[in-house]
Amino acid sequence: MVKFSKELNAQLISEWKEAFVNYWQLKQHIKRIRLSRKSKPYSSYAQTDGFSILNPIKSVVNIVSTKFRTHHQSSLQQEMISKVVVQVEEDEVNKDDVSDELLQLFTEEDEVKRFFERLDEELEKVNDFYKIKENEFCERGEVLVKQLDILFQLKKILGQQRRGHQRRNFSGKPCESLCSTPSSRNSDYSGDSSTNGQESPSDTTTNELLATLQKNGIHVITAPITQSKLAKNGSGKPKMAMKVDVSALASAKSMCSAMSGMWEDLLNSPRKDGTGDGNINRKKIQCAEKMIRGAFMEFYRGLSLSNTYRSLNMVAFTKILKKFDKVANQKTSADYLKQVKETHFITSPKVGRLMDEVETLFTQHFADNDRKMAMKLLKPQQQKDSHVITFFVGLFTGSFVCLFVLYAILAHFSGIFSRGGHADYMEIIYPVFSIFALMSLHLFMYGCNLFMWKATRINYNFIFEFSPKTSLKARDVFLICMSIMTVVIGSMVVHLILKSKGFLPFKVDSLLGILILISIGVLLCPFNILYRPTRCYFLRVIRNIVCSPLYKVMMVDFFMADQLTSQILLLRHMETTACYFMASFRTQQYQACKSGKLYKQLAYLISFAPYYWRAMQCARRWFDKSDPGHLANLGKYVSAMVAAGARLTYAQHPTPLLMIIVLLTSVAATIYQLYWDFVKDWGLLNPNSINPWLRDELILKNKCIYYISIAVNVALRVVWVETVMRFNLGIFESRLLEFSLASLEVIRRGHWNFYRLENEHLNNVGKFRAVKIVPLPFREIDSDG
Repeated sequence: MVKFSKELNAQLISEWKEAFVNYWQLKQHIKRIRLSRKSKPYSSYAQTDGFSILNPIKSVVNIVSTKFRTHHQSSLQQEMISKVVVQVEEDEVNKDDVSDELLQLFTEEDEVKRFFERLDEELEKVNDFYKIKENEFCERGEVLVKQLDILFQLKKILGQQRRGHQRRNFSGKPCESLCSTPSSRNSDYSGDSSTNGQESPSDTTTNELLATLQKNGIHVITAPITQSKLAKNGSGKPKMAMKVDVSALASAKSMCSAMSGMWEDLLNSPRKDGTGDGNINRKKIQCAEKMIRGAFMEFYRGLSLSNTYRSLNMVAFTKILKKFDKVANQKTSADYLKQVKETHFITSPKVGRLMDEVETLFTQHFADNDRKMAMKLLKPQQQKDSHVITFFVGLFTGSFVCLFVLYAILAHFSGIFSRGGHADYMEIIYPVFSIFALMSLHLFMYGCNLFMWKATRINYNFIFEFSPKTSLKARDVFLICMSIMTVVIGSMVVHLILKSKGFLPFKVDSLLGILILISIGVLLCPFNILYRPTRCYFLRVIRNIVCSPLYKVMMVDFFMADQLTSQILLLRHMETTACYFMASFRTQQYQACKSGKLYKQLAYLISFAPYYWRAMQCARRWFDKSDPGHLANLGKYVSAMVAAGARLTYAQHPTPLLMIIVLLTSVAATIYQLYWDFVKDWGLLNPNSINPWLRDELILKNKCIYYISIAVNVALRVVWVETVMRFNLGIFESRLLEFSLASLEVIRRGHWNFYRLENEHLNNVGKFRAVKIVPLPFREIDSDG
């Protein structure tokens, strides 16, 4: 049977852990009560086992031993108390210090008193936190109801306009219901929907219309394109849904008159081809509907977490009181539990009503009155782990090992990797192999990250905003990794066999081209197979990175961009492979490809690209948040770009001056990166921390792991020294060393990932962030805003 402490630790909301009842500390109080009861004289627990002729002798011995023990204990206690009092008088400390020194002398009654005092504190903490969250959810519920009312009325008006029932104005029922009709819902968070919004103007919206809207208290905010740019472009379409800010003091009459002209322009605005349908506006309403639906789903998730918080704390109080009754041999749990059940976090029905109301509204407006479908969306069920995946992970792992051993044996007997061997084979097969090998190694490290994050209860799905239903688990990542490497090694074995049989080189090398084309095809496959949601999400993130700073930067975007900065060699080998198959495939003149001027220029571009993308993300984040820390982070990537350029130039033209420049730029960039790793990304090296030179909150219990990780990160950050030393190695040894150093950088990045997300998780815990706030399409502002 699982202990409740382990069950509580497994089920509690990690971001709210500090707000839960401290069950483990209360257990420590109960242990002290047990110890205080055991320290009582043995005679008080003696039991008679019937009459015996030796009973008179036993009673005499017990009386003598009890007096001696009592006298000895009292004298010992007096001696200890006198020592403590003398020490207090000498040091002139506070009374709190006296209680700490005399803690071991407390009687059972003192420990019981302290236990209930602590229990009262925990009950008050839980109750206060629940009230705060309940008020937040009630306020959020009111906002969502108003948003839904506005959306419903907009869809109704748009439908009527499209059917031709209202052409000129909106002084009828739709405007009245939108502007002045209170919400008909009776829940505790439903309010009057007296403030309303409207869609933004289309591409032909005039400045006079905007001025009229602002005069009547309705402010149109376009994002990310400003109003002036929208007016100048004429035909430019905003890429995001526009927001409408409605003043809370705007009268219903003014809003109706303003919306009359606004809707007439919206629905009758000409397009490029001269037509005037309302397709653009319908798309904007669909976008607003999607945003509100996502907000309701996240809101419902927050309500479910509140219910979990309430039930787990109630069970914790029940369990700890039962333990107290058992240890103290008392029956006080019933009376105290009655007091707990009368507190606000148990008696308040608001969260339950909110959940019922959300289920009703969501079923009605977003699920076509299909409650089963609505509950699937509101309560997405995580896919259960399948043993089939575990089986295939083992199968592909074993196949990979066998094929790799077979390839090594064939390569050894064919003399491919010996000195004076086939240099053309190394120049052709090595880039292709390293692309897939480094990619698979990175996936393997990511799978290890997922495993450790789950084991340490780091909520990576919430941090990255992954969907729990479609996000990859550790075993899924391991399956992808091992299947890729099995196919690649199998292809290399077939390639080596065909080459040894004397087939034409370009026909043999076409096998590698087919492997690359199949990989690209799988990545871009539109069918719902082979983890399609993950592949689509990955492509969107890559698009956001490449187009930086045009897109708003999310956590997953800059996290993925950091991964690319550790895959410079992979990108360089992609250039080499593309160059070979596009220019030198039939001629087999791979040297001509590498000796070209364009190839060398592209080498600089590819080496700079990941750092440039990451720097542009920092610039965009600074623009959005005005935080100078992002500019400092930008400087880190600029220094990395300078160091990478210096090392690449030195590799092509090794001179003493360039070596000095490489040393200076690389040392400066490395120090910059190490400082940012430890202080900013990991949150370590705090001299005032209770954990020396770490941080106050640590997820891993063993502190030595953090110190070892710091040393490992420093060692792996300075592998660039190899580029300065320039060892005299053969082609096989040099390629092996290059691949080994690139693999160490990938391992360092995977090692960095764990502590980066640990620090982000602890920041969320410190701010009790367990639910994300979804942006809404309509927003209220003050009249003077």
